[in-house]
Amino acid sequence: MSTEILLINAGSSSVKYQVIDADDEKVLATGLIQRIGDEVGTIDHTVDGVTHHQDRGFPNHGRALTVMTQMFDEFGPSLSDVKAVAHRTVHGGDRFNETTLINDSVIETLKELSPLAPLHNPPGIAGIEAAMKALPDVPHVAVFDTAFFTTLPAEAYTYAISTEISQKYGVRRYGFHGTSHDFVSHRVAEFLGRPYEELNQIVCHLGNGASISAIQKGVAIETSMGLTPLQGLVMGTRSGDIDPGIHAYLGRVLDTDLAGVDTLLNKQSGMLGLTSVTDFRDLMELIDAGDARAKLGFDVYVHRLVFYIGAYIALLGGIDAVTFTAGVGENNPRLREAIVQRLEHLGLTVDPAVNDPRSKEPRRISAADGKVAVLVIPTNEELQMARYAKAAIGA
Repeated sequence: MSTEILLINAGSSSVKYQVIDADDEKVLATGLIQRIGDEVGTIDHTVDGVTHHQDRGFPNHGRALTVMTQMFDEFGPSLSDVKAVAHRTVHGGDRFNETTLINDSVIETLKELSPLAPLHNPPGIAGIEAAMKALPDVPHVAVFDTAFFTTLPAEAYTYAISTEISQKYGVRRYGFHGTSHDFVSHRVAEFLGRPYEELNQIVCHLGNGASISAIQKGVAIETSMGLTPLQGLVMGTRSGDIDPGIHAYLGRVLDTDLAGVDTLLNKQSGMLGLTSVTDFRDLMELIDAGDARAKLGFDVYVHRLVFYIGAYIALLGGIDAVTFTAGVGENNPRLREAIVQRLEHLGLTVDPAVNDPRSKEPRRISAADGKVAVLVIPTNEELQMARYAKAAIGA
């Protein structure tokens, strides 16, 4: 018996997909379709360690999903064994607080919410509609990046602007990366052998996009991303927190419109703007070569994280665990050490003998007698999506 789930993550010009057996949690296939909308695109379909590559034309998401099903037909595994299709959906607004079976009403609501995530929700919806046509005989479910943070208290999600405007247009903190924060925080409890509902913990999801969450006794009470994924930590190309007045100022001095400022802050800022690189491996090489700009960028990144961790410890009223995850969090020991060393007065420690070696395994990197567990826990958003989907269809 197996519960195979097809996972689809549709972007504006790409589709990532996987098949996971939600019972034994094995990955059966992975794939990536790129350059949707171009004259010639690519699809890479991997099964049993073998990647099958084709150059094809993908004028739209519908054609991309059709070719995906053809790759499954030709190279396996059979999609006839799939019990559900799970779609990563970036923004659920305040309408969706859990994984949801998709019907026409859900799709219409997602379209209504698209102004909250104009770069993410429309291609996601296109992927949903195309997949439902390609695979009409199985349930489709939407997994929301925002769902985990629907537990935030009003004092945390409310912005200090006109109540009438915020209510009319849905202006509030929503948070993102919720699937990762949910997966990792539960793995922390398993790793420590403690009940999830007893732990006060902070999860640092540090990748090209970065966010941090405060989880009090199993309930998310704060997170760094806001109405959009731009707020919060310094990221690969996103500025994170800035003075809101910068939008108007830059519009004037650069003689550009709001869209131009938005592009600058989302795609040309963060580590790219500070250091000219987004990959932390490149950043560390620049620092080692004596690049002062790279060192300042690293220090700004660390400063912002230390600021948030300290604030979240205050909100939680005490802390049991701080966890690093995602590409940067899992793979950069110097960053972890720099952060923890600045928080030693709050009970955090780091043991270089455990922190420095590379590992894909969950591990504690704090001193054995440290009162706060500092952990590295690899995230697995796709597996969490499969678990959500299995629960949603009652399998």
